[in-house]
Amino acid sequence: MDFKTILVSDSGPIRTITLNRPARRNAMTPEMQMELTEAFEETASSSARAVVLTGSGGAFCSGLDLAALREMQDASAADHRAEAERVARLFLALHDLPMPTIAQVQGPAIAGGCGLALICDFTLAAEGATFGFTEVRIGFIPAIVSAFLALHAGEKISRDLLLTGRILTADEAFRMGLVTSVVPQDELTARVKSLADTLLANSPQSLAATKRLLNQRHKTHLEDAVLAAVDAYTDARSSSDLREGLMAFFEKRKPNWSA
Repeated sequence: MDFKTILVSDSGPIRTITLNRPARRNAMTPEMQMELTEAFEETASSSARAVVLTGSGGAFCSGLDLAALREMQDASAADHRAEAERVARLFLALHDLPMPTIAQVQGPAIAGGCGLALICDFTLAAEGATFGFTEVRIGFIPAIVSAFLALHAGEKISRDLLLTGRILTADEAFRMGLVTSVVPQDELTARVKSLADTLLANSPQSLAATKRLLNQRHKTHLEDAVLAAVDAYTDARSSSDLREGLMAFFEKRKPNWSA
């Protein structure tokens, strides 16, 4: 697979997918979203038995690239819906992978980036990593990811994180159950490899069947939640608060929210 914004490499049965826009803290553009989805969907039918998802440079993923978000500000409702459906397809492709997935989080995992880290079966974080869903700070909504966060963290924690937009340390994320373990930065790669080796010792058929069983319990709820999130995402893309939030961000000032 030949991509422009991600790297895909295999080490035996372990596939590593790396978000590769380090100068932009691996912020997701539409191109990266499509490439990640393609990589996940191809991986689903590959011989890989474990998947590691990580980012290049000092960040895991800072969420949507706000420059790309601003460029689509005046797009049509149909275009906004297509974008929402693209994000939903990306998250579902990761969620539905039949083999175990490990997020290797060496730095900030913010907004949609936090969603990618959360959806993986295991989330290993370096001590300096940070997590958060900051969409409300710019007048947007954490629509698609909210469907997955509620399954992993529960209602109270979801409301806390999604409504405050606050940033968590790796230790706080661990205490909330968003992170599997927190390790020293210089041990992160080795710990991910050790976990992957543990998984590889298990039956691949049993692992795939177990993941299907676990996902089936929430399948109907998740499908309904994602559909509702697509609608909410589409509506939010044309809101006056998002327009103001993006302007304030790029002008480096506080936003003046509408009443």
